[in-house]
Amino acid sequence: MIVDHITYNQTDGTYDNDIFTASQSKTDFSKAFKANKHIQDYVVTDGTAEKSIERKFAEDLDKAEEVCVYAKLPRTFQIPTPVGNYAPDWAIAFNEGSVKHIYFVAETKGSMESLELRPIEQAKIKCAHKLFNELSTNEVRYHEVTSYEDLLNVMKTIN
Repeated sequence: MIVDHITYNQTDGTYDNDIFTASQSKTDFSKAFKANKHIQDYVVTDGTAEKSIERKFAEDLDKAEEVCVYAKLPRTFQIPTPVGNYAPDWAIAFNEGSVKHIYFVAETKGSMESLELRPIEQAKIKCAHKLFNELSTNEVRYHEVTSYEDLLNVMKTIN
């Protein structure tokens, strides 16, 4: 598969902080979560259920002592891949000394069983692994998780 041989190179490109507010005028805040540790006052998660996987994840991040600040990454934050752009779900900064890795980029899924993910989605996640885990510093990690507890367990296994 082509993604097995993909390589990423660091560039000087950056995102401006307006990436988080550019599309807010179209946002339905009726099911937004009032947050304390998010970079904005409210978290708007994917899915329609009030207790969706992303909503529960945001609530757990917000009350976790280890978490300093987090962001639900907007769809406009994208990583180019050979099979289409990929948008990870979360960026999380932990309080120094409380966990092994200070910064974490996460993808939340209801199930990580490869049979339940579409092949294109599997390929995009594989590219994200390459980008964040091979190009990044030791302090930045990427992983797909199903819950905050899963995230903590994953962090314990990463060298």
